[in-house]
Amino acid sequence: MDQDKIGNFIKTIRLDNNLTQKDLADKLGVTYQAVSKWENGKNIPDLSIIKKLCDEYNIDIDELLNGIKKERKQSKTLKTTIISLLVVILLIGIYIINNINNSRNFEFKTISSQCRDFNITGSAAYNRDKTSIYISNIEFCGKNDNEEYKSIECILYENNNDTKNKVSSCDKKKSITLKDYLKDLDIQVNNYATTCKKFTSNTLSLEIKAIDKDNKTITYNIPIKLNDDCKK
Repeated sequence: MDQDKIGNFIKTIRLDNNLTQKDLADKLGVTYQAVSKWENGKNIPDLSIIKKLCDEYNIDIDELLNGIKKERKQSKTLKTTIISLLVVILLIGIYIINNINNSRNFEFKTISSQCRDFNITGSAAYNRDKTSIYISNIEFCGKNDNEEYKSIECILYENNNDTKNKVSSCDKKKSITLKDYLKDLDIQVNNYATTCKKFTSNTLSLEIKAIDKDNKTITYNIPIKLNDDCKK
């Protein structure tokens, strides 16, 4: 999958429909920063957003993934839609789990935030053996926070009763605002050991630590939510 081609294709769709990045973001229910990442080839939309984008602008899913618009002789049939959907599930599964064999056995769940101060967009790909996690967008929507912190870092935890186990960590950045830190933050875990039957909506949490100019640490704990629990 060529993320640059996909980004250019999304940009062409937007411009052909006389939309700004914010206009397209509002239609799809995402932030304009997410649209900017797509168009710059830094990211691709989640499966649910890809489906919404294709339905909204009458595009075949394989057109978007290949970045090439086809000549249309007739409208899409139900059969074509089903085939295209199977193709995108397979390709996104390969992308998320880094070409793990038998990717067709993976299913997907949408990841979001249970914290009202943060919006999170992501996906979990799972089978009976393991789960892979991809968080593509984190947006702070609490009170205005324009402070430049001495440093900010984040850690993804697995919660087991009263114990927290580190799953993944993000790069620490210095002299940065919370908004700028989150803007380009992506979290990808390709070999998450927990199997789907144990991976419930309250298993994971994201912790963000910011140190201000007075060396005071501000900690945000963000519970991670799946659209429903895995059933394997």
